[in-house]
Amino acid sequence: MNAINLKNQHFSGAANKQSLIDLVIPEDFNGKMILFIHGFMGYKDWGAWNLMQDFYTSKGFGFCKYNVSHNGTTIDNPTEFNDLSAFANNSYTKELEDLTSALNWLENQFDELPKIYLVGHSRGGGVALLGSKDERVYRVVTLAAISSIEKRFPEGKQLQVWETQGTKYTLNGRTNQKMPQLFSQYEDFIANKEILDIQKACETSTKRTLVIHGDADTSVEIKEGHDIANWLKTRLFEIEEADHTFGAKEPWDSTELPEHLEKVCDLIIGFLLIED
Repeated sequence: MNAINLKNQHFSGAANKQSLIDLVIPEDFNGKMILFIHGFMGYKDWGAWNLMQDFYTSKGFGFCKYNVSHNGTTIDNPTEFNDLSAFANNSYTKELEDLTSALNWLENQFDELPKIYLVGHSRGGGVALLGSKDERVYRVVTLAAISSIEKRFPEGKQLQVWETQGTKYTLNGRTNQKMPQLFSQYEDFIANKEILDIQKACETSTKRTLVIHGDADTSVEIKEGHDIANWLKTRLFEIEEADHTFGAKEPWDSTELPEHLEKVCDLIIGFLLIED
């Protein structure tokens, strides 16, 4: 097929909210398509994700990445959290809907859908595991993925305060914004516990999965990576001295990948090339 380079295309995510999606198909496309899911307080153009895209497309892989519809960015400002109302109303079920919508959009770009490899970072890794049962997904890669959604919520007194006040705030250390989250996010989790059970998704998965985690991750402890690998009955690949984002940060001014993220990309290449 012909090369494709689509940037900031629109797709309809959860609650029909418009969001942005990118697709690059190189001239020497090898028929393998990566679909990347960013993490909490992230977006598709954060840090070194565009360099990661370039890494794979230069080697013949297709690459698609999208902004989660309720991540707080907007169509006009895709790298700034200007829609805190959307962020406040986000939920894990909405992010699962976004994944389905992104797969639908991607499917519409092809006469015959290529093999799709989900790659999810952090919260996006959890979403990838939950969404991997979609028949269009061929394999899965998790990067510093969460192993439990329930663990993301406060407990006891803090949970009671959240319920009473209706909103809690998480400081974005980079932008210094107080990011609001409505108590309805917790209620949505309780109402959908069955479909948001990452352990169950792993234990019932039929998809070959590569699990990667940095051993210096202070945001999502490496134990969560071990749990995921154990549930999947596979190996955890540890990146020595790597933090939660494998050395990347926002902004990332270098034209080279961070050392640890490059190791991650090399690991994934091997996984992508494994034949059944």
